[in-house]
Amino acid sequence: MIYGKQVKGRWLFLMLLFGWVLQASAQTQQGESSLAASQALQSPDGKYSFVFEQKDNKLTYRLDYAGKQVVEEGELGVDIDNHLVESAMGIPVDNHGVWTHGMVMTGVEHRSEDNTWKPLYGEYDQIRDHYNELTIHLVKGAREKIDAANSYNKRQQYLFDIVVRAYNEGVAIRYHFPEATNGLFMHITEDLTSFRFAPGAEAYHFAWAQAQSTKVKLLKSEKAWQDEAERPLTMHLANGLYAAIGEAALVDFVRGKLKLKADNELQMSMFQSSDIITAYDMPWRFIMVGERAIDLINNKQMVLNINAPNQIADAKEWIRPGKAFRVCRLDMKTALEAVDFCVDRGLQYIELDAGWYGPEMKMSSSALKVAENRDLDMPKLCAYAKSKGIGVWVYVNQRALYQELDQILPLYEKWGISGIKFGFVQIGSQEWTTWLHNAVKKCADHHILVDIHDEYRPTGWSRTYPNLMTQEGIGGNEEMPAADHNTVLPFTRFLCGPADYTPCYFNGRVKNTKAHQLAMPVVYYSPITFLYWYDLPNAYKGEKELDFWKHCPTVWDESKALQGEIGEYIVQARRSGNDWFVGAMNGLAARDITLNTADFLQKGKKYRVEIYNDDPSLNTRTKVAASEMTIKAGKTIKLHLQPSGGAALRFVSVK
Repeated sequence: MIYGKQVKGRWLFLMLLFGWVLQASAQTQQGESSLAASQALQSPDGKYSFVFEQKDNKLTYRLDYAGKQVVEEGELGVDIDNHLVESAMGIPVDNHGVWTHGMVMTGVEHRSEDNTWKPLYGEYDQIRDHYNELTIHLVKGAREKIDAANSYNKRQQYLFDIVVRAYNEGVAIRYHFPEATNGLFMHITEDLTSFRFAPGAEAYHFAWAQAQSTKVKLLKSEKAWQDEAERPLTMHLANGLYAAIGEAALVDFVRGKLKLKADNELQMSMFQSSDIITAYDMPWRFIMVGERAIDLINNKQMVLNINAPNQIADAKEWIRPGKAFRVCRLDMKTALEAVDFCVDRGLQYIELDAGWYGPEMKMSSSALKVAENRDLDMPKLCAYAKSKGIGVWVYVNQRALYQELDQILPLYEKWGISGIKFGFVQIGSQEWTTWLHNAVKKCADHHILVDIHDEYRPTGWSRTYPNLMTQEGIGGNEEMPAADHNTVLPFTRFLCGPADYTPCYFNGRVKNTKAHQLAMPVVYYSPITFLYWYDLPNAYKGEKELDFWKHCPTVWDESKALQGEIGEYIVQARRSGNDWFVGAMNGLAARDITLNTADFLQKGKKYRVEIYNDDPSLNTRTKVAASEMTIKAGKTIKLHLQPSGGAALRFVSVK
């Protein structure tokens, strides 16, 4: 009897255990099913709403802003062709049509961050880094954890994370590949990230970094879409919102652009395939939204937030922003005169441009010595400039940089060179992207600043290596664009970072007024700002308005875009210490604007205001009127802007 009871008890126990297993299995399946459902993320202020969902094996999302639809539906993920690596390593070959289709979600993580950091220099003296983050963990192949501490595992298992950050300023998406025990080598062939908008959206399309924009609808019939669009790509949506799509933290991956996948649907387009080894983070893709066009300008600090912090330990000791003057005639006499001009006009650097070491496009030209036909003594010039508090920059084409960088840098450091302007850089491929950023790192090791020219557009990496002061990637004064182009740039190109536009003043080829040029260092942010680009020191004849450039800094404690419409006009205010500077740049049509100083001045304080504005009636060569008055914060100031004109104002705090 006792034996029978024992058997009966054991049988009951086994039945209960089996029930528990079934229940646990059901719960697991239920949990996995719930994971496969939509996952939502909101920005801290609740305005951005991001929803992830797996639909038809695809990884998809939707994005709303302030209750309005932004992205109807977009796809997330990448396509990878690993069949050769898989075959070589004895791993089962992945036969899915698209690599991230059919993945299984294994978990999600939520976290939030809210802190404030101080940049070494910038448009703000401090930046708030405040976001909510969602990480979606996915797996392809074996779903159990594979431990191969001492060797790789031949079972197929690929891990893939989607990281989404929602800021009050925008939403950023990054793909992370955790360290894998097999399939370490990933051959990425396509970025699937896409953005489908409601019909009627218009984009400001730049076919290349230095191009001028074309305003086009998101339709295949538009000729501009025969070429991919540079990033950031700014759009005016059918519901009235403004949006900008961009790329951030691009260091060792291929450059992305935006292609029109179908009518009203954009997709990130890789320059070419890319090869990575896990663990690995792809660059961020971001979208910023605003109810007004100027909202995009005021929210662009998000690009810096999604880059890594400063990696240069002694950066404060030698990185110095400032204004630079190009030496147009490459001889010692002109260079020394340029140094003296900088001292007189409040500039901090001179720059010797192409030709000082020989023909820049010849591989035989060595940047290790001055060309024989140039009367230049570099150590002597650097010593004289240093005695006057002026630094020296030199232009070096990438041909010479590629061949001689490791020899150039210690030599230039010995001479006393402050910075190098990289010329005609190669961009796009993973190889050249990696080379370029490694070159910037090497420059930091030798206390040398960098300005990257031609087709390179920034992705916020100046936060990580702040010796990368500025870059071109813009249709600037070398091209002498019309004023409407200039009033597109603050809403497009400048969203991703500073630009070396090269304002000039006396050159007759400029297609806008003197006050328009005068306002540029305020409107266009660049820690190293080249002024008087095509001008010689003797062009200056004591013009009163150029005191504005003398006092205008290149970095700021606070910045506010006050008014503007894309391609029409822009009004930008910036604070340095207690003083404010305002720049207004106008497009092709005359207009009247009203500045409400309560929008930026400290309440209750008095200011002496210097106003510089175009006045065609003046019998002067620059036709810029200068006036001065004392006001109390809150007063309105009315300005008339000439066609292609502008205005520049300096507010000096007084007791």
